[in-house]
Amino acid sequence: MSSFKTPNTIVLVHGLWVTPRSWEDWKARFEAKGFTVHTPAYPGFDIEVEALRENPDVIAKLTVPETVEHLAGVIEALPEPPIIMGHSFGGALTQLLLARGLGAAGAAINSAPTEGVRVTPLSQARSLFPALKNPANYRKAVGFTADEWHYAFANTISREESDAAYERYAIAAPGNWVWAYGLLANFKPGHQETWVDYSIDRAPLLFIGGGDDHIMPPSVNKSNAKHWGKSPALTEYHEFPGRSHWTCAEPGWEAVADYALDWTLAHAQEMPSSATA
Repeated sequence: MSSFKTPNTIVLVHGLWVTPRSWEDWKARFEAKGFTVHTPAYPGFDIEVEALRENPDVIAKLTVPETVEHLAGVIEALPEPPIIMGHSFGGALTQLLLARGLGAAGAAINSAPTEGVRVTPLSQARSLFPALKNPANYRKAVGFTADEWHYAFANTISREESDAAYERYAIAAPGNWVWAYGLLANFKPGHQETWVDYSIDRAPLLFIGGGDDHIMPPSVNKSNAKHWGKSPALTEYHEFPGRSHWTCAEPGWEAVADYALDWTLAHAQEMPSSATA
């Protein structure tokens, strides 16, 4: 008889241009339901938003592999395989972590694509242009203006609400990450930092898309999920109409959080033994 128990631990992986503070509502909601919730920061992102705004250079040279190794270490130290949920680039990191055989189930919300997803809608190109317009940004930490944030992140809420979110959460992000998944991942020879083996077995994975997301539109998430069709593992896609990239915090976020939780709990399983690091 299997000794597998439904996970009681959740790891929430934040995206670019924000810190773990972006998960404050989800963390409180899941803890109120009795779960142990971890919101690990990327290396260097473990200080307050205001401090990172003053000195973004401390995160400018951070790489994706360094971040994956750090997050993997956090998860491996837990007493049980957790549910892993990631938003935006945190969704790409969630995929990389599951591909290592970590986690009992995962949810990638408004996910940045892993290597091989070549869909680039016009709204995504416009959203990423502030980081991609200058090759020198590859070595810098690059942020959005309030106008750019409203278009890329929060286009379905009022400008007043968007500005409030910008003031509370927005920081700069390592430019090399944006170039890695925005351009270089699909056009440089060999495997890049966001490469995964789409044929590997892994824990079940849910993709959640926001119907009006500009920076990671539904077509990107649908394509990413389709790439996982080579895997024997369960992969599903669910879309919330009329929601932006800021879906985890904009009004009605509770429905998104509950859907992600219910799905991952329903499909959580023991780690597939064939998964590899």
